[in-house]
Amino acid sequence: MGIGGISIWQLLIVLVIVLLLFGTKRLKNIGSDLGSAVKGFKGAMKDGEEADKQRLEKTDEAHVIEGEINHKEKEKS
Repeated sequence: MGIGGISIWQLLIVLVIVLLLFGTKRLKNIGSDLGSAVKGFKGAMKDGEEADKQRLEKTDEAHVIEGEINHKEKEKS
């Protein structure tokens, strides 16, 4: 018994058919293209997270500065 009711022999037959249709060189190129796409996606996600962190830090700094101004104005009154 294999994955989800598919036996290992059925998987091997599908693999052989795919190899015959596409060839090893083309499959290698498809694999490297897919790997590059995943790498690019991860990089974009990381850049997005860093941008969000920077935006949050700037927002927090603005609130601190605003709070300090309000506190100083209260002291003057």
